[in-house]
Amino acid sequence: MRLVDLRIEDVAFGGKGVAREQGKAVFVPYSIEGEIVSAEIMREKKQFAEADLIEVKQLSPDRVEPECPYFGRCGGCAYQHINYEHQLAIKWRQVRDALQRIGKLKDAPIRPIIPSPKQYAYRNRITVHAQDGVTGFFRRDSHRLIDIERCSISSDEVNRALAELRAQPYVSDGHYTLRAGSEVRVFAQTNDEVANALRDLVVDLVPSNQGVLIDAYCGAGFFAKALLDKFERVIGIDWDKFAIDAARENATAKETYIAGDVERRSPVRPGGHPDKSGFFEVGDAHCRSSGDRTQRKCSQSRDRSCARNTHLRLMQSANTRT
Repeated sequence: MRLVDLRIEDVAFGGKGVAREQGKAVFVPYSIEGEIVSAEIMREKKQFAEADLIEVKQLSPDRVEPECPYFGRCGGCAYQHINYEHQLAIKWRQVRDALQRIGKLKDAPIRPIIPSPKQYAYRNRITVHAQDGVTGFFRRDSHRLIDIERCSISSDEVNRALAELRAQPYVSDGHYTLRAGSEVRVFAQTNDEVANALRDLVVDLVPSNQGVLIDAYCGAGFFAKALLDKFERVIGIDWDKFAIDAARENATAKETYIAGDVERRSPVRPGGHPDKSGFFEVGDAHCRSSGDRTQRKCSQSRDRSCARNTHLRLMQSANTRT
């Protein structure tokens, strides 16, 4: 381990600042491009190194005081030291760079990011962990827990649920998902306002008088149901049978929801051409989702590369603070 002074050149996906030292990339958490920092090299590889931030010697004008008292120790958030407008600019850049580098789209028409109406207190669910009398989240880069009394990015209802859990005389070791509301427990975006903005954008972009919509990974039909008036028929597919049951509860005659694997149950043929029913395949074998954040980001970039053949446009993204 050694101390070095670095000038941060960029912010990488995941929130770590990127500097160069002897030609090698050095990743420094909680730093912003343009800052000069003192950092301690903790892990060194052939092509990159990871460091801990020791001191910011020259501050960025975009640096702010995080609202969360656990920020920097808790592993949940990585951008709260950056003002929200600049967070959006950083993430817009990250999307563009991924599309260019991985998706091979040099001039993708990316519009500005749609900001979240709430920068804090927006999450409608969290998962906390309990172990040896500690209830909270994992510390940064660690399997140890940090005790959390309140989560600043979670809604008041979620924090009330956290307070009730912590007030119990004994909390058994395990994982606890705390939700706002008592809706059916199927997948939903964690930011209701941003999810609604995305849904409204999709509805606005899709022209009327369409034939058949296939909503792969449809969940409980969040997007499919919003698009009912645009299509003659809607088919939703998802592996989660509970989500499919929820989608079927208030389904109209024009809706069909199928529980199963998308690749196996999709009534389409590969290759980007419609079959006799008029269905379209919009990707190929490598255009699939992944649970890992980095893999998902790369997968989406490859999906965009596939989309060039079907003349799809990248329109807009929505963002929340993390």
